[in-house]
Amino acid sequence: MSDTVQTGETLSKNELKRRLKQEAKQKEKEEKEATKQQQKQSAPKQEEDENIDPNEYHKLRIAQINSLKASEGESNVYPHKFNVSISLSEFVEKYSYLANEQVNDDVVRIAGRVYSKRAMGQKLRFYDLRGESQKVQVMSNANFYKNQDDFVKINERIKLGDIVGVVGQPCRTKAGELSIRPSEIIILAPCLHQMPHMHYGLKDKETRYRQRYLDLMMNDWVKQKFITKTRIIKYLRTFLDNLGFLEVETPLMNMIPGGASAKPFVTYHNDLDMNLFMRIAPELYLKMLVVGGFDRVYEIGRNFRNEGIDMTHNPEFTMCEFYMAYADYNDLIEITEKFLSGLVMHLFGTHKIKFHPDGAENPDNVWEIDFTPPFRRFSMIKDLEKECGVKLPSPTTYHTEEARKFFDDLCVKLDVDCSPPRTVSRLLDKLVGHFLESKCLNPTFICDHPQIMSPLAKYHRSEPGLTERFELFCGYRELCNSYTELNDPLVQRERFDDQAKDKAAGDDEAQAVDENFCTALEYGLPPTGGWGIGIDRLTMFLTDSNNIKEVLLFPAMKPVKDEETKETQAESKV
Repeated sequence: MSDTVQTGETLSKNELKRRLKQEAKQKEKEEKEATKQQQKQSAPKQEEDENIDPNEYHKLRIAQINSLKASEGESNVYPHKFNVSISLSEFVEKYSYLANEQVNDDVVRIAGRVYSKRAMGQKLRFYDLRGESQKVQVMSNANFYKNQDDFVKINERIKLGDIVGVVGQPCRTKAGELSIRPSEIIILAPCLHQMPHMHYGLKDKETRYRQRYLDLMMNDWVKQKFITKTRIIKYLRTFLDNLGFLEVETPLMNMIPGGASAKPFVTYHNDLDMNLFMRIAPELYLKMLVVGGFDRVYEIGRNFRNEGIDMTHNPEFTMCEFYMAYADYNDLIEITEKFLSGLVMHLFGTHKIKFHPDGAENPDNVWEIDFTPPFRRFSMIKDLEKECGVKLPSPTTYHTEEARKFFDDLCVKLDVDCSPPRTVSRLLDKLVGHFLESKCLNPTFICDHPQIMSPLAKYHRSEPGLTERFELFCGYRELCNSYTELNDPLVQRERFDDQAKDKAAGDDEAQAVDENFCTALEYGLPPTGGWGIGIDRLTMFLTDSNNIKEVLLFPAMKPVKDEETKETQAESKV
């Protein structure tokens, strides 16, 4: 038996079956190829996007956004509002119980930034949504989306870095990933730049400090440092509030830079037609408030000092100062020990912390710093004599040229460097730094500074020429400064005059005479203890950061040229 095909050729039944089978296979092959092509066209072009030049990507993305604005209106490209019904943290906590392949009936609305995207065939897309240090997977399935056309359209538009809102049901995938199965996804803010690759992250420090927003997006450990900083400030506020202190605010612009020995920033007030100085410390104003009757006051705020930028110094920084009437530096030593030991225990559950002085990239060099009270104490002059092996002049003579020459010669003899002007204060400071501060790994008080180094501190009640002052050092760095406050207006004016002489000799950091403050003292300042701590430096130790830029959201940076800026942006994706 045979059949005749359209060509007129007569074929046997077996041959006909063979040919029909071959045609079916060819057709199936062609359909598979067509499906493959469609998948390529509809799948997210993540790899292609990553291989595009960053500047070209930026141009293409802007062109796409402008096109969408023209066709759909700006409010659809940049919506005014998206109602979030649950945060990512709450989502993870509430639905973590879901078993594999289980879907909850709740319909929730979440939002976050897209960090990765993957495709499985034409009808399934996966996105990693991040925010609040949490990750939630979006499992976008065409079968559950509101309609097929919108599914294709939105998944073609979503790019890495876009902020999206998702409406859908909580679920857990077969692989065990907590997810949301969306019925709708809305792009809330498109990202116009290429995101750094998640696998490599963002490591270049210049880019991290200059584009902190990108640093926070890519490095959750950076975000945790600033959360810790906020916890430190919150603990400090609560600690002082519980002691009956009142938080206040004082001026940032002053006619006279006072309250500390530092070089100020100068600004200009148009209406007053005069120069003003950015605050270097709030001390004098806070003590005037104690004169006025606020017995316990504190301020946490920014100070500005026109000095060098290095690993531990930034021109603007955060400090806390408090002033406590009817207290002296002995009381403040106890308060300091209680505060710091309590803070470290609150944060870590132990008094001992690890610190890497050379940074995390050198993990072998690690210090253990122990905040267990009581802290070690040095008496500055007595212990300096022991370390230097010489008898120092009486502190009552430190204002003389003979004393200045003695310390000048001693620094030369001991090979301790001190740049001009070589005043007694500066020479002593260098000697202390070389011989005493170098022994202060664990928190250590260096006490009883000479009067010539402490123009605002009260004279020591039993050691002539010294003051009742302490500095707390930790990790070989100054952390805290405190003293029994000088409240004799006549002596205060004499101390200011001595500082004025140092200023005339070329010491830009010496304090100027503040007549307004001296007048306030004449009304009577009760016996008072004053205390100050650098919040940024404290945060460095408690977040294991060896560079102050790591704990400042926007640190001071040298300006870069336009071409360098472009290079930095191009490199930020690596």
